[in-house]
Amino acid sequence: MQGASRGALVASRKALQGVLDSGADWSAVSEDLFAVAGVIDGSATLRRALADPTRDAESKRGLARRLLQGKVQQGTLDVLEAVVAQRWSAERDLADAVERLAVETQVAMADAAGRADDVEEQLFRFERTVSGTPELREALADRQLPVDRKVEVVERLLQGKAHPETVRLARQAAAAGRGRTFTSTIEEYLSVAAARREQLSAVVTVASPLTAEQHDRLAAALGRTYGRPVLLKVVLDPQVIGGIRVQVGDEVVDGTIVTKLDAARRHFGA
Repeated sequence: MQGASRGALVASRKALQGVLDSGADWSAVSEDLFAVAGVIDGSATLRRALADPTRDAESKRGLARRLLQGKVQQGTLDVLEAVVAQRWSAERDLADAVERLAVETQVAMADAAGRADDVEEQLFRFERTVSGTPELREALADRQLPVDRKVEVVERLLQGKAHPETVRLARQAAAAGRGRTFTSTIEEYLSVAAARREQLSAVVTVASPLTAEQHDRLAAALGRTYGRPVLLKVVLDPQVIGGIRVQVGDEVVDGTIVTKLDAARRHFGA
């Protein structure tokens, strides 16, 4: 998000945290927010009305109350009134923010249960599985396949293998679409989780599994470098031969043997 939407998102997140701290039903709030994001996405007229920068904040709050009073949790309505009262740079940013707040609530639930690291890891692994399986990737991208069938596929694959928050977010990524691929949606959700937990994620590619000591030393070193906790997502790839490749955001440190060999070939014109 750019411009005014950045500040609007900060204010919206504060409103969400206030509701979460108030003792609201977090699961119900998250479900409400996902549902409302879908409604906003599905109605260009409503989206324009709620994001219209020429309308005053109280008018937009009133519109949200008339549409949603009695249909969502009071805490959800409080959050949504705060969201629509903000000034958004683009209409889509408002719907994006509502979806993001729903994701943040799922992350907060996982964090409170002490399983947020696991949820991030499970989402990451599942996205890798989808990306590496052409039939599955194409099925989730197929616009002709009914949404409930896509959700069923995800639930069947994750049943008994993942935490409830992982399953809920994967289901949402399969169902929501919003012009994004399943992979890009999961990546966005992981970004939201990292921001919520104020930590970074590092994708570490190695030829063989790291030992517990190697894992902890690397995480500690990256934490010192970036000044904040770093969650490692380890990818095994025999093709790297040896060494290690670390990617944090757009930064990449590639010390794999195959990369060094490629560099040597280019140097000698091979």
